[in-house]
Amino acid sequence: MITLYHNPRCSKSREALALLEARGVEFRVHRYLDDPLDIPALRELAGRVDDPNALLRSNEAEWKALGQEASDLETVIAAIAETPKLMQRPIADRGDRAIIGRPPEAILALLD
Repeated sequence: MITLYHNPRCSKSREALALLEARGVEFRVHRYLDDPLDIPALRELAGRVDDPNALLRSNEAEWKALGQEASDLETVIAAIAETPKLMQRPIADRGDRAIIGRPPEAILALLD
C-alpha cells in the first residue's frame, strides 16, 4: 500500500494524486498539514528516500528565518516536525521506499 503525503493546495501534489488514481493504484492519502508527522516518523521516512535532506522545502521563509544549514538531517527533521509546511510534497511512500514527487511522475517508479 502506498501512502501519499499530500497537500491539496499544491498542484504537484494534486498531479501525483491524479496519477495514482488513473493507474488504479491502491493508496491512502495522508494530509500531513492536518496530521503532522512526529520526529520518529520523519526519521523513518527520511530513511526511505534517496536524499533525506530533500525532504525540506528550503526556500520557505520559515526555514530561512532559522538560519540553519540543511546539511544536518536532525536539524531538518526537527524543523519539519515544528513547522510541517517545510516538508516537501508530494511524497509517495511504499513502506520500504519513498519518492519525492518532483516531478510527480517520479512516484511511478514505486509501481515497478
